[in-house]
Amino acid sequence: MKHKIEWDTPMPAIEIYTQPGCPYCVRAVQLLRSKNVAFQEINAPRGTPERQQAYDRSGGSTTVPQVFVGEKALGGCDDLMALERQGKLDAALGLA
Repeated sequence: MKHKIEWDTPMPAIEIYTQPGCPYCVRAVQLLRSKNVAFQEINAPRGTPERQQAYDRSGGSTTVPQVFVGEKALGGCDDLMALERQGKLDAALGLA
């Protein structure tokens, strides 16, 4: 059975830039999945336009993953985990 969730206000787009073989990317994606939020995973290996886009949007971070909610950069895996430990991740993702 599928459930349709309707929101009073539109949810901001959640995007995560990753690269194959990155354990931090896997952890960040797993955390987002555990929150049952829709997100777009963007493959961004070194030297690709997608990686440059992640760099530009993040203000110069050269690592992946990089997570964005709308145009707001949340940071990487450690940043997501810290927000989760502090009980602030749901609000940052637009869930609270």
